[in-house]
Amino acid sequence: MLWPMFAIALGFLGLVVLAVAAVRVFVEIRRLSAEVARASRRITEASGDLEQAAAGLARAGHGVRQ
Repeated sequence: MLWPMFAIALGFLGLVVLAVAAVRVFVEIRRLSAEVARASRRITEASGDLEQAAAGLARAGHGVRQ
């Protein structure tokens, strides 16, 4: 009777270890997705800044050509 109870306890502990690992993975995925969203916003802002700078440079270049 001791061995079946020991096997059940080890199985339960294995499930607990898997559950803890799953929670840690979930937390890291949420952190990564927040970082990706932040980077996406920064890229969008930089793209807008670049577009404005390019428009100003095009206007300046157009004035020089004439």
